[in-house]
Amino acid sequence: MQRKSSFLFMGLLLFSYLAVNAKCGMGQDRIGKDSLPPVETKPGFANYKPAFAGQTRVAGAKTNTPYKVEKIASKLGDPFAIAAMPDGRLMVTLKSGTMEIHDKDGRLAKKITGLPEVVYAGQGGLLDVAFDPDFTSNKIIYWSYSERYQSGSLTAVAKGKLNEQAGKVDDITVIFRATPATKSNLQFGSRLVFDNNGDLFVSIGEKFSPDVRVQAQDLNSYLGKIIRITTAGKAAAGNPFASRSNAKPEIISCGHRNPEGLDINPATGELWEAEFGPHGGDEINLIRPGKNYGWPVITYGLEYSNDKVGEGIQQKAGMEQPVYYWDPVVSPSGICFYKGTAIPEWKNNLFVACLSGQHVDRLMIRNNRIVGEERLLTDKKQRFRDVAYSNNVLYAITDDGDIYKVEPGAKR
Repeated sequence: MQRKSSFLFMGLLLFSYLAVNAKCGMGQDRIGKDSLPPVETKPGFANYKPAFAGQTRVAGAKTNTPYKVEKIASKLGDPFAIAAMPDGRLMVTLKSGTMEIHDKDGRLAKKITGLPEVVYAGQGGLLDVAFDPDFTSNKIIYWSYSERYQSGSLTAVAKGKLNEQAGKVDDITVIFRATPATKSNLQFGSRLVFDNNGDLFVSIGEKFSPDVRVQAQDLNSYLGKIIRITTAGKAAAGNPFASRSNAKPEIISCGHRNPEGLDINPATGELWEAEFGPHGGDEINLIRPGKNYGWPVITYGLEYSNDKVGEGIQQKAGMEQPVYYWDPVVSPSGICFYKGTAIPEWKNNLFVACLSGQHVDRLMIRNNRIVGEERLLTDKKQRFRDVAYSNNVLYAITDDGDIYKVEPGAKR
């Protein structure tokens, strides 16, 4: 009788365990029959058919853990990036050509000036910033910017030693230029992120012009590419085109339009990217070395005239499909993964700063597919330019120069 009671007790425990896990799912990627309708309800521009289920307008999601949103800085200028420093403070780049260091509560600590001149026009200016893997000891930073070069402009990457006390950067060196230069001041990209080997990923736009954007398919041009370089600006070891005579050795992927979002998934170590489509067809991509992401041959968007782009096709052999796309557009700029556990359902979720969408998009990922989408900070009615993660806190910066801090806690 005692053994039978024990089996009954163990059976009840097992049943309770299964019932609880069936209800709670996998925590951060809970999606089931209780999921919400898609967050996008407006008609698309192109209304092309997706290549697979869940490639667009996936089920809606809702954060259940209480969190609070606080504006911690305002009217900083014309920002492009907000990046978490190793000590938890924030570095903000202003497109006009300066940087600012703010503490974790938004207070200005130091302005950094004296950087190389930028082309502050159109979508150009001072762009992204990244910190050397050994920044704590060597104080080296890297930044991308639009540089006047030859008879046009291009995306450049420079490095130098941050001299915070003096408010400047010492020993500045330009380590990479995304040639060719063009007359266009649009679609420079660009984001920077270090991989786990200490090499630097750089995303580069295709400069918009119809006669130039075709170079996104040309491996002898850096336009419309993602590259991987060493801290000295050379091609990183193992790049996929290094042995080809007709290709730039720094390139790891091609066929991109205007990639303004890059981050590494902490769960897998793989690189994810966000890029602007034209009239429709904004994309989220999982970047794999040597792959072609299709622009301008395939796209889920239209020309701004509403004409088809090229042949108006969305799939072609040898070209990658986006993991996710939006139509109508949300204009995805900076992205970051939430690496903490303080808001459990956000762990390893991808957050996207949306300009025309005027919100921060939360994307839930399972097996490299998007399984849920939520729109956050919609009440701010602002164009969100970039997002950053630091110590269980999400930071977002807008084109108006406002910084929002999103952290666990009761709503205010």
